[in-house]
Amino acid sequence: MKIYRLKTIQNLPISQNEAWDFLSDPKNLKRITPDYMGFKIVSGTSDQMYAGQIIQYIVTPILGIPTSWVTEITHVKEGEYFVDEQRFGPYALWHHKHFIKPITKGVEMIDIVDYKIPLGILGRMVHPFLVAPKLKEIFDYRKKALVELFGPYPS
Repeated sequence: MKIYRLKTIQNLPISQNEAWDFLSDPKNLKRITPDYMGFKIVSGTSDQMYAGQIIQYIVTPILGIPTSWVTEITHVKEGEYFVDEQRFGPYALWHHKHFIKPITKGVEMIDIVDYKIPLGILGRMVHPFLVAPKLKEIFDYRKKALVELFGPYPS
């Protein structure tokens, strides 16, 4: 069994509370997801994130094929981190940790996604040229969108 990992780090010139308020609201995911993904929340949003929260989405990641995706928020430490795990969807495993910590002049956000591709050897074969580049593209888009929303981190 092969489990892959994607890790991204981004600094933003906002407070920890501002970062938390934005990132912990599932409704904001659409704002930082590429339009071609056809991202739509079907159910599960609430005013405050909580452990056990189930969120249902429709996404169109590849070839314009709509895919149902159900995640559960499994861990929450207010203002610091949360974890979402796929319950149903395109991956055999999806475990996404979001960390927010204060730094000088802003926050550091770390995303760590551990994931497994379905379809055994076929999935492992398409990973390097289809899945891994697509995930990198989505997270690169997210970084760019966050800079457009909150400004660049000062050097």
